[in-house]
Amino acid sequence: MLHPIEPSTTAVVRIAAAPQRRESGGVRLDQLEDNPWHTGAACRRDEAGLFFAPSKEPTAARLAREEQAKQVCARCPVLLECREHALAQPEPYGVWGGLTAAERRVVLSRRRRRDGELREAPRVADRLAAEHGRIAG
Repeated sequence: MLHPIEPSTTAVVRIAAAPQRRESGGVRLDQLEDNPWHTGAACRRDEAGLFFAPSKEPTAARLAREEQAKQVCARCPVLLECREHALAQPEPYGVWGGLTAAERRVVLSRRRRRDGELREAPRVADRLAAEHGRIAG
């Protein structure tokens, strides 16, 4: 089982192939090979079990454990990088970037819906313009 800060092989390839060039807390993310985002992760100092569920964990215990993991994430300097990694992979288990697997599925679903709406918007605008032209003309 992966610890939240251990990137999978595909993540390393993806990051190396397409480095990001934005600034994050004073660290340039285009230098990920020399200074990977996860080296500064707060969870590196905490128990991995906090971020991943043991088998047959009771619901109340899971919720309490996830809340503790989210508290660690809340103070993490690379929370957004971690979250985007988990969404891009997508990571199917554990708390990553302050989100559980179920919460990440919701975010991904909303992103897909938004992207679909953005692709559809020009077609709707064209139809409305055409209808307006017929009515006005």
